[in-house]
Amino acid sequence: MVSKKSRSEVRRKKHMRLRNRFSGTAERPRLAVFRSNMHMYAQIIDDTNGSHTLVAASTLQKDVKAELEKTNDVAAAAYLGEVIAKKAKEKGITEVVFDRGGFIYQGKIKALADAAREAGLNF
Repeated sequence: MVSKKSRSEVRRKKHMRLRNRFSGTAERPRLAVFRSNMHMYAQIIDDTNGSHTLVAASTLQKDVKAELEKTNDVAAAAYLGEVIAKKAKEKGITEVVFDRGGFIYQGKIKALADAAREAGLNF
C-alpha cells in the first residue's frame, strides 16, 4: 500500500527546491511569504549575511489586524501586500525576489504579490 505524504511535507519539499534556485541579496532581497490557517506573514530577507530580516509584516500586528475583518482571507492578504511594500519603500527597497514558500501561486499568495506590485515593489 502506498502511503500519501502530508500537505505540509510536500510544501516544505517544494520550498526547498525553490530556495535552491534563488536567494536574496543586499541589492535584491527575498520577499518570503508564509500562510497558516489563521494568519499570513511576509518578510523581506537578505540571505548574504545570515538570513537577516530587513522588513517584516503579518496579520498578527495590531495596526494591521485593526484594519481587517478577518485575518485569513484574500482581502487580508492583499492588505498585507500593501503594508509590506510600504515598509520596504521606507527602507529604500524597490527590487525583490518573490519566494512563495512552496505554496501554489493562487488565491492569497497571488493577492499578496499583486498588491505588493501595485504598491511599488518590482519582481
